[in-house]
Amino acid sequence: MAIDRVAIVGLGLIGSSIARAIDERLPQVAVTGHDASDDVRGVARELGLCDGIVDDPVAAVADADLVILAVPVGRMADAAAAIAPGLKAGAIISDVGSSKAGVADALAKALPDHIIIPAHPVAGTENSGPAAGFASLFEGRWCIVTPGADASDEAVAAVTGFWQALGAKVETMDAAHHDMVLAVTSHLPHLIAYTIVGTASELEEVTESEVIKYSAGGFRDFTRIAASDPVMWRDVFLANKDAVLATLQRFNEDLTALQQAIRRGDGAKLEEWFTRTRAIRRSIIEQGQDDAAPDFGRKH
Repeated sequence: MAIDRVAIVGLGLIGSSIARAIDERLPQVAVTGHDASDDVRGVARELGLCDGIVDDPVAAVADADLVILAVPVGRMADAAAAIAPGLKAGAIISDVGSSKAGVADALAKALPDHIIIPAHPVAGTENSGPAAGFASLFEGRWCIVTPGADASDEAVAAVTGFWQALGAKVETMDAAHHDMVLAVTSHLPHLIAYTIVGTASELEEVTESEVIKYSAGGFRDFTRIAASDPVMWRDVFLANKDAVLATLQRFNEDLTALQQAIRRGDGAKLEEWFTRTRAIRRSIIEQGQDDAAPDFGRKH
Protein backbone atom coordinates (compact mmCIF):
# COMPACT_ATOMS: atom_id res chain seq x y z
CA MET A 1 0.00 0.00 0.00
CA ALA A 2 1.75 3.11 -1.25
CA ILE A 3 1.61 6.29 0.80
CA ASP A 4 1.84 9.23 -1.57
CA ARG A 5 -0.39 11.70 0.30
CA VAL A 6 -0.56 12.23 4.07
CA ALA A 7 -3.04 14.34 5.99
CA ILE A 8 -2.16 15.45 9.52
CA VAL A 9 -5.06 16.46 11.77
CA GLY A 10 -3.67 18.34 14.78
CA LEU A 11 -0.58 20.51 14.35
CA GLY A 12 0.90 20.63 17.84
CA LEU A 13 4.32 19.30 18.81
CA ILE A 14 3.86 15.82 17.34
CA GLY A 15 1.80 16.78 14.30
CA SER A 16 4.14 19.60 13.30
CA SER A 17 7.17 17.36 13.86
CA ILE A 18 5.66 14.73 11.56
CA ALA A 19 5.15 17.41 8.89
CA ARG A 20 8.75 18.56 9.23
CA ALA A 21 10.11 15.00 9.20
CA ILE A 22 8.14 14.16 6.04
CA ASP A 23 9.47 17.28 4.34
CA GLU A 24 13.03 16.29 5.24
CA ARG A 25 12.91 12.51 4.77
CA LEU A 26 10.02 11.90 2.34
CA PRO A 27 9.98 14.98 0.10
CA GLN A 28 8.06 13.10 -2.57
CA VAL A 29 5.05 12.70 -0.23
CA ALA A 30 2.40 15.44 -0.39
CA VAL A 31 1.19 16.66 3.02
CA THR A 32 -1.91 18.59 4.00
CA GLY A 33 -2.53 19.81 7.54
CA HIS A 34 -5.54 20.80 9.59
CA ASP A 35 -6.10 21.94 13.15
CA ALA A 36 -9.37 22.81 14.85
CA SER A 37 -7.82 26.05 16.14
CA ASP A 38 -7.81 29.07 13.84
CA ASP A 39 -4.76 30.40 15.69
CA VAL A 40 -2.81 27.18 15.28
CA ARG A 41 -3.61 27.05 11.57
CA GLY A 42 -2.40 30.62 11.26
CA VAL A 43 0.91 29.83 12.95
CA ALA A 44 1.31 26.70 10.83
CA ARG A 45 0.88 28.76 7.66
CA GLU A 46 3.45 31.30 8.86
CA LEU A 47 5.89 28.46 9.55
CA GLY A 48 5.31 26.94 6.13
CA LEU A 49 4.24 23.58 7.56
CA CYS A 50 2.86 21.09 5.05
CA ASP A 51 2.16 21.69 1.38
CA GLY A 52 -1.12 23.24 2.41
CA ILE A 53 -3.00 24.10 5.60
CA VAL A 54 -6.71 23.47 5.12
CA ASP A 55 -9.48 25.04 7.19
CA ASP A 56 -12.05 22.31 6.53
CA PRO A 57 -11.25 18.87 8.03
CA VAL A 58 -13.20 17.09 5.29
CA ALA A 59 -11.19 18.81 2.56
CA ALA A 60 -7.95 18.26 4.47
CA VAL A 61 -8.17 14.46 4.21
CA ALA A 62 -9.45 14.26 0.63
CA ASP A 63 -7.32 11.86 -1.44
CA ALA A 64 -5.01 11.10 1.53
CA ASP A 65 -3.55 7.58 1.64
CA LEU A 66 -2.66 8.00 5.33
CA VAL A 67 -4.48 10.22 7.83
CA ILE A 68 -2.76 10.81 11.16
CA LEU A 69 -4.86 12.11 14.05
CA ALA A 70 -2.42 14.06 16.24
CA VAL A 71 -4.98 15.30 18.76
CA PRO A 72 -5.45 14.63 22.50
CA VAL A 73 -6.88 11.14 23.06
CA GLY A 74 -10.06 12.63 24.48
CA ARG A 75 -10.73 14.30 21.13
CA MET A 76 -10.06 11.28 18.89
CA ALA A 77 -13.70 10.34 18.39
CA ASP A 78 -14.71 13.91 17.50
CA ALA A 79 -11.76 14.32 15.14
CA ALA A 80 -12.55 11.03 13.43
CA ALA A 81 -16.21 11.98 12.99
CA ALA A 82 -15.20 15.35 11.53
CA ILE A 83 -13.04 13.81 8.80
CA ALA A 84 -15.25 10.80 8.01
CA PRO A 85 -17.10 12.35 5.02
CA GLY A 86 -13.81 13.17 3.27
CA LEU A 87 -12.01 9.84 3.57
CA LYS A 88 -11.44 7.90 0.40
CA ALA A 89 -11.93 4.14 0.26
CA GLY A 90 -8.75 2.35 1.30
CA ALA A 91 -7.29 5.23 3.29
CA ILE A 92 -5.42 4.25 6.44
CA ILE A 93 -6.35 6.13 9.61
CA SER A 94 -3.74 6.21 12.35
CA ASP A 95 -2.99 8.33 15.39
CA VAL A 96 -0.21 9.24 17.82
CA GLY A 97 -2.03 8.85 21.15
CA SER A 98 -0.26 7.75 24.33
CA SER A 99 -3.05 5.30 25.22
CA LYS A 100 -4.20 2.77 22.66
CA ALA A 101 -7.07 0.47 23.69
CA GLY A 102 -9.56 3.31 24.21
CA VAL A 103 -8.41 5.10 21.06
CA ALA A 104 -8.80 1.95 18.97
CA ASP A 105 -12.37 1.53 20.22
CA ALA A 106 -13.24 5.17 19.60
CA LEU A 107 -11.86 5.14 16.06
CA ALA A 108 -13.55 1.83 15.23
CA LYS A 109 -16.92 3.21 16.32
CA ALA A 110 -16.47 6.51 14.49
CA LEU A 111 -15.04 4.95 11.31
CA PRO A 112 -16.46 1.42 11.09
CA ASP A 113 -15.81 1.03 7.36
CA HIS A 114 -12.20 2.21 7.30
CA ILE A 115 -8.72 0.80 7.88
CA ILE A 116 -7.49 1.75 11.36
CA ILE A 117 -3.89 1.14 12.43
CA PRO A 118 -3.21 2.93 15.77
CA ALA A 119 0.35 3.99 16.57
CA HIS A 120 2.25 5.76 19.31
CA PRO A 121 5.60 7.46 18.67
CA VAL A 122 7.26 7.42 22.09
CA ALA A 123 8.86 10.83 21.70
CA GLY A 124 8.12 14.35 22.78
CA THR A 125 9.20 17.31 24.87
CA GLU A 126 7.55 19.47 27.51
CA ASN A 127 6.75 22.08 24.86
CA SER A 128 3.62 22.22 22.73
CA GLY A 129 2.28 23.99 19.66
CA PRO A 130 3.34 24.02 16.00
CA ALA A 131 6.46 26.09 16.66
CA ALA A 132 7.75 23.45 19.12
CA GLY A 133 8.10 20.69 16.52
CA PHE A 134 11.33 19.58 14.84
CA ALA A 135 12.14 17.04 12.14
CA SER A 136 14.52 14.88 14.20
CA LEU A 137 12.07 14.24 17.06
CA PHE A 138 11.52 10.61 16.07
CA GLU A 139 15.09 9.66 15.15
CA GLY A 140 16.16 6.58 17.09
CA ARG A 141 12.96 6.60 19.15
CA TRP A 142 10.40 3.84 19.34
CA CYS A 143 7.06 3.96 17.62
CA ILE A 144 4.65 1.30 18.89
CA VAL A 145 2.05 0.11 16.38
CA THR A 146 -1.03 -1.62 17.84
CA PRO A 147 -3.10 -3.08 15.00
CA GLY A 148 -6.33 -4.92 15.68
CA ALA A 149 -6.59 -8.66 15.15
CA ASP A 150 -8.27 -8.17 11.78
CA ALA A 151 -5.78 -5.62 10.43
CA SER A 152 -4.26 -6.47 7.06
CA ASP A 153 -0.56 -7.17 6.84
CA GLU A 154 -0.29 -4.65 4.01
CA ALA A 155 -1.75 -1.81 6.08
CA VAL A 156 0.44 -2.63 9.08
CA ALA A 157 3.50 -2.75 6.83
CA ALA A 158 2.59 0.63 5.33
CA VAL A 159 2.35 2.32 8.72
CA THR A 160 5.49 0.56 9.96
CA GLY A 161 7.43 1.63 6.89
CA PHE A 162 6.20 5.20 7.23
CA TRP A 163 7.51 5.55 10.78
CA GLN A 164 10.78 3.83 9.91
CA ALA A 165 11.22 6.34 7.11
CA LEU A 166 10.90 9.14 9.68
CA GLY A 167 13.78 7.59 11.64
CA ALA A 168 11.85 5.66 14.29
CA LYS A 169 12.34 2.10 15.45
CA VAL A 170 9.04 0.24 15.28
CA GLU A 171 7.58 -2.37 17.62
CA THR A 172 4.18 -4.04 17.23
CA MET A 173 2.17 -5.09 20.27
CA ASP A 174 -1.31 -5.59 21.66
CA ALA A 175 -3.09 -2.36 22.64
CA ALA A 176 -3.83 -3.45 26.21
CA HIS A 177 -0.20 -4.49 26.74
CA HIS A 178 0.97 -1.15 25.35
CA ASP A 179 -1.23 0.68 27.84
CA MET A 180 0.23 -1.22 30.80
CA VAL A 181 3.82 -0.69 29.61
CA LEU A 182 3.30 3.03 29.05
CA ALA A 183 1.54 3.37 32.40
CA VAL A 184 4.86 2.34 33.96
CA THR A 185 7.30 4.14 31.68
CA SER A 186 5.43 7.37 30.96
CA HIS A 187 2.08 7.94 32.62
CA LEU A 188 3.07 7.22 36.23
CA PRO A 189 6.26 9.34 36.02
CA HIS A 190 4.20 12.26 34.75
CA LEU A 191 1.66 11.80 37.53
CA ILE A 192 4.46 11.76 40.11
CA ALA A 193 6.02 14.89 38.61
CA TYR A 194 2.71 16.76 38.66
CA THR A 195 2.24 15.71 42.28
CA ILE A 196 5.72 16.66 43.52
CA VAL A 197 5.73 20.04 41.82
CA GLY A 198 2.19 20.77 43.01
CA THR A 199 3.00 19.74 46.57
CA ALA A 200 6.14 21.89 46.66
CA SER A 201 4.19 24.93 45.50
CA GLU A 202 1.59 24.45 48.24
CA LEU A 203 3.87 23.93 51.23
CA GLU A 204 3.25 26.83 53.54
CA GLU A 205 6.73 26.58 55.05
CA VAL A 206 8.43 27.20 51.70
CA THR A 207 7.70 30.28 49.65
CA GLU A 208 7.45 30.04 45.88
CA SER A 209 10.60 32.10 45.49
CA GLU A 210 12.56 29.63 47.65
CA VAL A 211 11.34 26.66 45.64
CA ILE A 212 12.57 28.29 42.45
CA LYS A 213 15.74 29.78 43.91
CA TYR A 214 16.99 26.62 45.59
CA SER A 215 15.70 24.02 43.14
CA ALA A 216 18.21 21.20 42.75
CA GLY A 217 18.62 19.09 39.64
CA GLY A 218 16.03 16.54 40.69
CA PHE A 219 13.30 19.11 41.23
CA ARG A 220 14.20 20.92 38.00
CA ASP A 221 13.74 17.68 36.06
CA PHE A 222 10.35 17.13 37.66
CA THR A 223 9.29 20.67 36.69
CA ARG A 224 10.25 19.95 33.07
CA ILE A 225 7.93 16.94 33.00
CA ALA A 226 5.22 18.80 34.92
CA ALA A 227 5.27 21.54 32.27
CA SER A 228 3.83 19.13 29.68
CA ASP A 229 0.55 19.88 27.90
CA PRO A 230 -2.16 19.74 30.62
CA VAL A 231 -5.01 18.91 28.23
CA MET A 232 -3.14 16.05 26.63
CA TRP A 233 -2.18 14.51 29.96
CA ARG A 234 -5.63 15.00 31.46
CA ASP A 235 -7.00 12.90 28.62
CA VAL A 236 -4.24 10.28 28.90
CA PHE A 237 -4.96 9.61 32.57
CA LEU A 238 -8.69 9.36 31.98
CA ALA A 239 -8.29 7.15 28.91
CA ASN A 240 -5.79 4.78 30.53
CA LYS A 241 -7.12 4.94 34.08
CA ASP A 242 -7.22 1.17 34.75
CA ALA A 243 -3.55 0.62 33.91
CA VAL A 244 -2.51 3.85 35.66
CA LEU A 245 -4.40 2.95 38.84
CA ALA A 246 -2.94 -0.57 38.89
CA THR A 247 0.58 0.81 38.45
CA LEU A 248 -0.04 3.52 41.03
CA GLN A 249 -1.11 0.89 43.57
CA ARG A 250 2.17 -0.98 43.08
CA PHE A 251 4.10 2.30 43.34
CA ASN A 252 2.37 3.14 46.62
CA GLU A 253 3.34 -0.26 48.02
CA ASP A 254 6.98 0.24 47.04
CA LEU A 255 6.96 3.78 48.44
CA THR A 256 5.62 2.45 51.75
CA ALA A 257 8.43 -0.12 51.84
CA LEU A 258 11.04 2.62 51.37
CA GLN A 259 9.33 4.77 53.98
CA GLN A 260 9.61 1.90 56.45
CA ALA A 261 13.28 1.35 55.56
CA ILE A 262 14.04 5.01 56.28
CA ARG A 263 12.11 4.88 59.55
CA ARG A 264 13.98 1.74 60.68
CA GLY A 265 17.34 3.05 59.53
CA ASP A 266 17.67 0.11 57.11
CA GLY A 267 20.54 1.42 55.01
CA ALA A 268 21.09 -1.95 53.32
CA LYS A 269 17.56 -1.93 51.93
CA LEU A 270 17.94 1.61 50.61
CA GLU A 271 21.32 0.92 49.01
CA GLU A 272 20.07 -2.29 47.37
CA TRP A 273 17.09 -0.43 45.89
CA PHE A 274 19.16 2.52 44.65
CA THR A 275 21.79 0.21 43.13
CA ARG A 276 19.12 -1.59 41.12
CA THR A 277 17.56 1.63 39.85
CA ARG A 278 20.97 2.99 38.90
CA ALA A 279 21.47 -0.05 36.68
CA ILE A 280 18.20 0.73 34.90
CA ARG A 281 19.50 4.19 34.02
CA ARG A 282 22.63 2.64 32.54
CA SER A 283 20.54 0.22 30.48
CA ILE A 284 18.55 3.12 29.00
CA ILE A 285 21.80 4.78 27.93
CA GLU A 286 23.16 1.52 26.48
CA GLN A 287 20.01 1.11 24.37
CA GLY A 288 20.45 4.60 22.92
CA GLN A 289 17.34 6.12 24.50
CA ASP A 290 19.41 8.80 26.23
CA ASP A 291 23.05 9.81 26.52
CA ALA A 292 25.45 9.97 29.41
CA ALA A 293 26.19 13.70 29.14
CA PRO A 294 26.78 15.20 32.60
CA ASP A 295 23.73 16.90 34.11
CA PHE A 296 21.58 15.59 31.22
CA GLY A 297 23.51 17.73 28.72
CA ARG A 298 22.63 21.05 30.31
CA LYS A 299 24.78 23.97 29.25
CA HIS A 300 26.11 25.99 32.18
